[in-house]
Amino acid sequence: MELNINGERYSFELKDETTPLLWVLRDFLDLTGTKYSCGIGQCGACTVHVDGKSTRSCLTPASSLAGKEITTIEGASSNAVLSLLQDNWVEVDVPQCGYCQSGQLMSAAALLSQNASPTTQEILSAMQGNVCRCGTYVRIKKAIEKTVEDLNS
Repeated sequence: MELNINGERYSFELKDETTPLLWVLRDFLDLTGTKYSCGIGQCGACTVHVDGKSTRSCLTPASSLAGKEITTIEGASSNAVLSLLQDNWVEVDVPQCGYCQSGQLMSAAALLSQNASPTTQEILSAMQGNVCRCGTYVRIKKAIEKTVEDLNS
């Protein structure tokens, strides 16, 4: 099968059509920025974009994604919103352990790509599916709000 990931076309053979995208990214393509955590789509650590929408890669069969545009955290340099979010993440000093951060960033970027001026409630709603065991939620919100300011100035 072929997948379009971060603007590049990858070809590989899947023995099992139910193989989640997460394992293709990490094990076949060595794109390890997308993290495995809960394995049931509840924590958000495995979030990627499929055609611009937040998608839990641990639940999504890779075989269902032919012809779709997949973006992982490694594709940040080609995504202006995601790149700006990363800059603000560092400026606001969001990460502690960092494990959930790629998923957090991908969810935030999907929100801002669809809505460049979200309200506080819209930010909280969009981010509620991402778990941060270090509890950096206040700084995550602050980094997103700073990015909103930057996008609208």
